Amino acid sequence: MPPPYRLTLYDADGASDARADAGRQAAERRFRQVLDASLGDAHLVWPVYSAYQRIVATHGEAPDPDALTEAELAVFTQWQAAEQAAIHAVFGPHRHLGDAVFDLQP
Repeated sequence: MPPPYRLTLYDADGASDARADAGRQAAERRFRQVLDASLGDAHLVWPVYSAYQRIVATHGEAPDPDALTEAELAVFTQWQAAEQAAIHAVFGPHRHLGDAVFDLQP
């Protein structure tokens, strides 16, 4: 069964040889595993991510927690924690949320 979402990590240096591609695929698998585990199930990743994107579009990247509903705050913090865990798992603890370049699609 195919995964319920597509994930693409982008290599900062643009390398595309076979070894780099194999490394990127392994990194994508690890990133996906951590997102899935952090959010509880692979089928929750896309809905949580798309809800997070809507919250950011409405309230900005660093919204005032008091401006969010309880549900929005839960989704916002849950996605940021899952994304940070995945980034740390793949890139190490010295990478930050704004440094990772990835794309999620349904």
